[in-house]
Amino acid sequence: MHPLIEVPALDRLLRQQTPLVLLDVRWHLAGPPGIDSYRKGHLPGAVFVDLDRDVAGPPGPAGRHPLPPSGDFEAAMRRAGVSGDRLVVYDDADSTAAARVWWSLRYFGHDKVRVLNGGYRAWTEAGHPVTTEEPDVKPGDFFARPGRLPVLDAEGAAALATAGVLLDARAAERYRGETEPVDPVAGHIPGARNAPTSGNVGVDGRFLPPELLRERFAQLGATDALDVGAYCGSGVTAAHEILALHLAGIPAALYVGSWSNWVADPANPVATGDS
Repeated sequence: MHPLIEVPALDRLLRQQTPLVLLDVRWHLAGPPGIDSYRKGHLPGAVFVDLDRDVAGPPGPAGRHPLPPSGDFEAAMRRAGVSGDRLVVYDDADSTAAARVWWSLRYFGHDKVRVLNGGYRAWTEAGHPVTTEEPDVKPGDFFARPGRLPVLDAEGAAALATAGVLLDARAAERYRGETEPVDPVAGHIPGARNAPTSGNVGVDGRFLPPELLRERFAQLGATDALDVGAYCGSGVTAAHEILALHLAGIPAALYVGSWSNWVADPANPVATGDS
């Protein structure tokens, strides 16, 4: 199944009352809470899923958004009505949060999930209706089967930065160590190459065509001929990088703990600058 769905295609599915679950996963690193956006208006039938509470485990040494225990993720998805039917996730526009939910569902075994390309903004700009009415949710029967996608730990990320290609999905100034607004140490994993997720989408928040994504990643040395991985601050925007790489035909592993896990161990080296 293609990982993206366009607004006209989703509109047709909803008009045809095709069985699917629609998840609103709007999330903002510095706030306000995504539930506030949901309550002001969402796609008809959409159920809100909280990225911090439902898609990640408690923050700690494993990172700010570590993988949740399988049982916790399974329970959260069942509360949202997730079963084996088709599933569409969306966020505000650029798919940053939606990509982490897409990745998590696939990691835990759901193979019928797609991201609404352009998100809520694309839906409303196309003139489609939104609502403040919250649907009655029939509990799902999703069964979590972890390990369906490759992941990296700190040791694996360090090795990949030397033997393959490790992409740092954060903004360039964070990669260079000029600023660090969230984590206690600034810089990047030695050997990692900077590939901000903002370069994966256009000004409308929609993903670039696959050929442009392939060209972008090839310039960074990332191709399907090498082992590739990605990290960010806490494994959210890096999931966006994994989705973009997937669209480009390049398999890649996610370092879920990312920088927040890396700097939790003072023995891990830190690089700064453009190297």
